[in-house]
Amino acid sequence: MTTGLYDVLIIGGGISGSSLLYELARYTDLKNIALVEKYSDLSQVNSAASNNSQTLHCGDIETNYSLEKAIKVNKAAHMLIHYAKAQKNINSLMAKYPKMVLGVGPDECALLRKRFEIFSPHFPDMRLWEADDIARIEPALVKDRKEEIVAIGVENQYTAVDYYTMAHSFVDNAKKEAGKNVEVRLSEEVLSIQKKDNIFKVKTSRGILEAKFIVVSAGGHSLLFAQNMGYGHEFSCLPVGGSYYFIPEYLNGKVYTVQNDKLPFAAIHGDPDFTAKGMTRIGPTALLLPMLERYNPKTIFDFFKVLRLDIAVIKVMLSLYSVKDIRNYILKNFLFEIPYINRRLFLKDVKKIIPSVRLEDLTFAKGFGGLRPQLIDKKNKELLLGEAKIDTGEGITFNMTPSPGGTVCLDNAHKDLKIIVNYLGCSFDEKRFNQELLNQD
Repeated sequence: MTTGLYDVLIIGGGISGSSLLYELARYTDLKNIALVEKYSDLSQVNSAASNNSQTLHCGDIETNYSLEKAIKVNKAAHMLIHYAKAQKNINSLMAKYPKMVLGVGPDECALLRKRFEIFSPHFPDMRLWEADDIARIEPALVKDRKEEIVAIGVENQYTAVDYYTMAHSFVDNAKKEAGKNVEVRLSEEVLSIQKKDNIFKVKTSRGILEAKFIVVSAGGHSLLFAQNMGYGHEFSCLPVGGSYYFIPEYLNGKVYTVQNDKLPFAAIHGDPDFTAKGMTRIGPTALLLPMLERYNPKTIFDFFKVLRLDIAVIKVMLSLYSVKDIRNYILKNFLFEIPYINRRLFLKDVKKIIPSVRLEDLTFAKGFGGLRPQLIDKKNKELLLGEAKIDTGEGITFNMTPSPGGTVCLDNAHKDLKIIVNYLGCSFDEKRFNQELLNQD
């Protein structure tokens, strides 16, 4: 069965695909837009509330961000805030929690004080908190503490997002746009993509779809689709799975720790669960997993397809293992998976945030934690951090979006939108876009 011709077909119903659907429906004159998703609901993989930390990353407390990157991410994060503020159900989309990055010991404290001097002119809500301030906001961080501590953070700001609900909001609003045919095709798996006479023919589990332009926003599977079409062979994929523990409500808000610059993985942090009230998650632990979707063993075969193991990939892996901090980190996270040892070993990390935490407080959060498809650049023999995009210039774009992918979804969608506008020659209401999402007149 073949449907009519779509102007744009989006593959993947997570926060990235749904945000693009919304922007195309609202800010362009394209009439026929569709999104196809293999699961029976939107946001069932990394955008699911259980598979990410639900954080709105603004660059203020992420110590691995340069000032330049922090400013860019903050602008992108506020696009999401501007969108949410215009919705009647904002309280189901976003929440306000205190948020801070905690420095422990003289070196980390000195780093945060210096960072505050550099960053605070660009982040007017940012505050530098000494121990007494921290005790007021997060008493558990100070109780039984012997080391020097300081923190950078914000209060009374939107800091948490339910990306599952946000994706549904994008889709619902896209469908409301007058004069547009906006289709969302659930429970329909894409099997292959071919281009013939400037039209893409997409074979799915339910028939053939045709489109003038394709955007693939399917996590690690985006690279698989790209390579099947002859693109992206310079990349390999290193999926990193994150796991969490539940603890009692020691924390009132989000508490992050200083990132080790030698580690390309997230530092431990604690987060009140926005969607499971009364529960606090702490983590992540990190483990290299041979699959493209967490908890989906069917994607193991797909992983080996995109791994494309060769000498370049091996050199990158060896270079990672040659760094002592990375090698020890990988070994420790392997031990985190061994029963009996895992909780006792992880307890030491948790005590950096909450000194009074006890072993009996830690409960493994089964079924929580996602998977980031970190890309390996085989040409330059390096691990790529942040978002990755393959813009072919030929009417099809592939997005692989690890953290902070959810935060920057509207900004990334804007980049795709501009590519589509240039390729198809459609119009873009930039004034309306700037007013609504950038808060610019």
